[in-house]
Amino acid sequence: MTTSEIGLLGLGTMGAALALNIADHGFDIAVYNRTTAVTRDFKRDAGDLSDRITPTESLQDFVAAIAKPRAIILMVPAGDPVDQQIAALRPLLDDDDLIIDAGNANFHDTNRRAREAGDKPFLGIGVSGGEEGARFGPSIMGGGKKASWDRVAHILTAIAADHEGTPCATWMGEEGAGHFVKAVHNGIEYADMQMIAEVYGILRDGMGLDNAAIAAVFDRWNAGPLKSYLIEISARVAEAKDTDTGRPLLDIITDAAGQKGTGRWTAIEAQHLGAPVPAIEAAVAARNLSAARNLRKIGEEMYGAAPQPLDGALSEDQLEQALIAGKIICYAQGFQMISAASTQFGWKLPLPDIARVWREGCIIRSVMLDDMATALTQTPDENLMFAAKFADDLKANHTALRQVVAQAALHGLAVPALSSGLAYFDTMRTARGTANMLQGQRDYFGRHGFERLDRDGKDYHGPWAD
Repeated sequence: MTTSEIGLLGLGTMGAALALNIADHGFDIAVYNRTTAVTRDFKRDAGDLSDRITPTESLQDFVAAIAKPRAIILMVPAGDPVDQQIAALRPLLDDDDLIIDAGNANFHDTNRRAREAGDKPFLGIGVSGGEEGARFGPSIMGGGKKASWDRVAHILTAIAADHEGTPCATWMGEEGAGHFVKAVHNGIEYADMQMIAEVYGILRDGMGLDNAAIAAVFDRWNAGPLKSYLIEISARVAEAKDTDTGRPLLDIITDAAGQKGTGRWTAIEAQHLGAPVPAIEAAVAARNLSAARNLRKIGEEMYGAAPQPLDGALSEDQLEQALIAGKIICYAQGFQMISAASTQFGWKLPLPDIARVWREGCIIRSVMLDDMATALTQTPDENLMFAAKFADDLKANHTALRQVVAQAALHGLAVPALSSGLAYFDTMRTARGTANMLQGQRDYFGRHGFERLDRDGKDYHGPWAD
């Protein structure tokens, strides 16, 4: 049997696209899928790339088709399926064969699998960009032993997206570092998408714009500081027509958003790390609330519809400025979380490289990421909101964010992510906050003690302690 340079197991949407990408870049690849018909159809439909693809119909044949030392990419659903495939493969592999989990794994699972592998090579890599990215160039975030990454780096950098000659693929750190960075990417993605959806709601319900006009607004914004993949596709979604009815597509899509869990993982892990990401948390909560359609209908019937026309209270330029500020804030939260994890897990995560890897291929790619990479290179330990470039941007745009949040609240337009972002910004620019009251309360009911501004020490109590 012809030996391929790499193997890929799991020919679902992402797996099939990634396998074609690998073949398209000149690498011979063996493929296996549990359903044999899927493997045969994949080979048949590969066109000019079929000569580089070796289909196999058993795990034994799959392993035999890969050149030693073998490298095998798993593209199967996260969780138990990954463990099951690793358990099935290990007895067929040599000790120096490399298994690469390229699915959306929880990084804690990747940590465990790396430890269980021991001296046997194992990588967990985050792959972002959806089906199109997997096929034509994703952003790739690698985790595991550096020597294992180096073995396949020539393939992974070749198939990754390219930004001005630089591949959007790099090694992040040991064990689950790659999957952790991918999870934070997805958390930022949740917040960015939610903020765009909130502004869409203001344009629709507050300003009365139809879908074509909303698409034009997003197209205009995509030519400026907000230029990004998510703004671009928001315009395409807004202008789309349903092929069955001819109606605007947005008018017939149910207002309940799905999720695969990575945003929720990010919010949960942020709590464990003590790294506040309120915009991401608000976005996760908004998706959960979107599913409560029956309850929301009851609420509208009981209290009346919340959204009211803005009657000129906001302009499109203010909405653009609010999104600029909100975007900076949610990225700042994400990078602060990555920095906290780097310290917690001893990964030494390369923040500037993470920003560079996200410049192309991934869902949150944006023109802002060039400046973010520069800022993180110059002051890697600083919150992005305090970097000179983004401090100037926030000074220019935070008033618009405040106006948008205030007017939205006055007119019944829910903007949870934008509101949370503004509260984070205001908290981070308030030298003396209100936690002194919290400390007093805790000491009153639990004798937890508090610190004083005028003395050293931490175990002071109020007069109630006597």
